[in-house]
Amino acid sequence: MEHPNWTEADSRSAKRIWAEYQKQHDITERIGQTAGIDAKSGRIWFGDSALEVVQQRLAEGLDSPLFFERVGYAAYLWKGGRR
Repeated sequence: MEHPNWTEADSRSAKRIWAEYQKQHDITERIGQTAGIDAKSGRIWFGDSALEVVQQRLAEGLDSPLFFERVGYAAYLWKGGRR
């Protein structure tokens, strides 16, 4: 199944959805988990990894693109050497 290209507008929408979710829900118990945000539907899935989130969605028959956040962290993944 083909999906339209992910756009900057999709990223902005997903970030807005995530910010609103955090205002309305206590996410303390989910710190460190992965949140997968569907920018089109506004739905959010949680799991221990992006792969787990994707597997949950595949089980539901969904495979649309997602925006991932690491709950409680400023970035999902850091890349680079240690100093």
